[in-house]
Amino acid sequence: METESLFDGPADDPASARSGPTAPVARDDADERVDPYAPLAVRMRPRTLDELVGQRHLLGPGSPLRRLVEGDAPLSVILWGPPGSGKTTIAHLVSRATSRRFVALSALSAGVKDVRAVIEQARLERRRGVYTVLFVDEVHRFSKTQQDSLLAAVEDRTVTLVAATTENPSFSVVSPLLSRSLLLTLQPLDGEDIRALLRRAVADDRGLRGRVALSPEAEEHLVRLAAGDARRSLTALEAAADAALAAKTPPNATAGNPSAAEAGAGPALAAGGGGSASAEERTVEIDLQTAEAAVDTAAVRYDRDGDAHYDVTSAFIKSMRGSDVDAALHWLARMLTAGEDPRFIARRLVIFASEDVGMADPTALLTAVAAAQTIQLIGLPEGQLTLAHAVVHLATAPKSNAVTSAIGAALGDIAAGKAGGVPTALRDAHYPGAKTLGHGAGYRYPHDDPAGVVAQQYAPDELVGRDYYRPTRRGAERAVAERLDRIRGVIRGK
Repeated sequence: METESLFDGPADDPASARSGPTAPVARDDADERVDPYAPLAVRMRPRTLDELVGQRHLLGPGSPLRRLVEGDAPLSVILWGPPGSGKTTIAHLVSRATSRRFVALSALSAGVKDVRAVIEQARLERRRGVYTVLFVDEVHRFSKTQQDSLLAAVEDRTVTLVAATTENPSFSVVSPLLSRSLLLTLQPLDGEDIRALLRRAVADDRGLRGRVALSPEAEEHLVRLAAGDARRSLTALEAAADAALAAKTPPNATAGNPSAAEAGAGPALAAGGGGSASAEERTVEIDLQTAEAAVDTAAVRYDRDGDAHYDVTSAFIKSMRGSDVDAALHWLARMLTAGEDPRFIARRLVIFASEDVGMADPTALLTAVAAAQTIQLIGLPEGQLTLAHAVVHLATAPKSNAVTSAIGAALGDIAAGKAGGVPTALRDAHYPGAKTLGHGAGYRYPHDDPAGVVAQQYAPDELVGRDYYRPTRRGAERAVAERLDRIRGVIRGK
């Protein structure tokens, strides 16, 4: 029932309130033991909110998250964010609070029976003044019945719920539970957050203890590969450190020498100490080649803040505009591999749908918007399928920039001062006194005409007869062009 693996690391008193009736025992960070065989991501899990990277929008003084972790606030929260953004870490920090009993459930394995058992025990503990925090990982995998079983206990604060999900809670969490909880949205970590995390892991005693050093190129590669996922960045760093240390350790160096064995590849590199070598002699550099080989992914020459970013983006857009679907997919893959923010890519697709496809295929915008929304819902890696779907649609669609030219011409006239008054017949006639001013007089209601279009002046006097939108004869815009010629003729009385 309990997902202890989520919170492995320090050894807790078995009588603590994580599973027993006794209130939790305060823990001193200085006395905590770090399991050298635990994954680097577990060893480097923050011990306080101040060690948490990213999520600055949630960490201000008096914020709900800080009150939950540090102030014993009985707030039930739903943590929504992509993998590696810190949801489990926040739950871990809550579990370290000294005045609450902490129980963790995984929605992958827990059922209604398990939930009810936790709630019943929580009621017993509350009578003794011990309050319970219930962490539910991947709460979106709970059925409606399982989620409903939490409602009463959350409502009367028998338990303080901390639920984590990668899915949009508006769709994956039942409304009554959502309304009883505070929704905290976690953002993917940015490049600087990942960089700080890697550097801390390299130097920290819980991590690699300075046994390795990252070259700038290798560091940049790991930052790109992380794509905002802290866990992924530390897993890749650990693999690269294993490879670098193994390559620099002579084959016979570990024979009969436990300290040398600890310095080699594998989880023991975190615990390795001992030996009389100086820090400089023990430090091994992880270069780009080692980092690439360790994670089996080639570095893409792509700097999200440099010229390559703009060059690749330009090539991506121009390939779609030129209807070369294969080249467009290549540039998409290039950006994804390099760790480009998928939301940036999705935004470019939405812009392209109106700028370069427009009315030649009105469904292109629907596809692009759906792709952008899907990226928000599911993120990567699955979201790459949706991005590819949209790219194929946009690249193969008939092209027209008539919409772009139309709004550009209209804006140009406004900038040139061509902005006359509203024709009297079109002015608002609903307020008292409007009719005495002649507002609305002579207005013809198009729906009263069998054709639905009537002869009437809609533009200011100086812009009568000005054509902004000039549709092409490509794709669906051909029919629009033919219909527009007739409509303009009727409106202008020709």
